[in-house]
Amino acid sequence: QVQLVESGGGLVQAGGSLKLSCTASGSSFRGNDFQWYHQPPEKQRDLVASISATYYTNYADSVKGRFTISRDNAKNMVNLQMNTLRPEDTGLYYCRMRLPDRSVYWGQGTQVTVSS
Repeated sequence: QVQLVESGGGLVQAGGSLKLSCTASGSSFRGNDFQWYHQPPEKQRDLVASISATYYTNYADSVKGRFTISRDNAKNMVNLQMNTLRPEDTGLYYCRMRLPDRSVYWGQGTQVTVSS
């Protein structure tokens, strides 16, 4: 059974940092692409960062220069380092895994709250 578990969310003041982690199990890891999505309260879920199996990364304009996505294939883990956090970064953060056959799996989400 494929499972993604996010961790690392919490409450932080504006300007602070958090590191989110997503641990995958039940599937081979190395060949998969990963994405982090952000869902603000009562808004749609948007892509903020992605990393491919070949380590190609991409970021939403709103987080460029502040967020860094990385992966550790040995630990089956994908991380999102979030610096210089803003109140508008508040919301649920979801990890998404896409397999080479294009099947997709989501984690349960982790809450990030940035106070002003």
